[in-house]
Amino acid sequence: MTMEILPNFAVFEGGDGSGTSTQLSILARRFSAHSMGNPVVYPTFEPTEGPIGSIIRHALQKNLIFRPETLARLFAADRNEHLHGSDGIIERCQRGELVISDRYILSSYVYQGIECGDLLPRSLNSAFPAPELLLFFDIDPRIALERLQGRHCLEIYERIDFQEKVRKRYHSLLEEYRNAGVRTELIDASGNVEKVAADVWRAVSKMPIFGTG
Repeated sequence: MTMEILPNFAVFEGGDGSGTSTQLSILARRFSAHSMGNPVVYPTFEPTEGPIGSIIRHALQKNLIFRPETLARLFAADRNEHLHGSDGIIERCQRGELVISDRYILSSYVYQGIECGDLLPRSLNSAFPAPELLLFFDIDPRIALERLQGRHCLEIYERIDFQEKVRKRYHSLLEEYRNAGVRTELIDASGNVEKVAADVWRAVSKMPIFGTG
């Protein structure tokens, strides 16, 4: 499979409770504290905080009920704005910023692929570029879901049967990205926060934008 790769773009992927959001926050703070000599970094996430992303979040929190196919289309529409909107991912990458997103296309291939089959998420996302770097946060779903037990209400995908499918599907799709030229790193997300953060930094700091890739 051929993929257009967007330079200066990295993505964190993983099942629910794998720590992608936590690690993105840690990395953003690192760049903020040590900005001298580093590229401008833009941490972001999907669903976004835009109007479409807000609708998706309501659906994830069970406040709105959609058909899985509708949700797949909403994710793709939110992503299109995320990429192509004013000050979006593509514009920022092209002007030399490092954009790091918590979730992107592969989340749709995994989550919506489980619910809708491959065809719909593939067709909705096929025109979007792939990241230069993909970090997959791998963890036993049972451990990951234990981390979420303090939440007031679990989201629609945060159940063990679904998350076991999520992990298997991520592993089955990673090779496709490697074969297409995307640098793919597997992060052991079961370790402590500091160890995982160190592994993330080692992977991200090798990107060409740092002059070391």
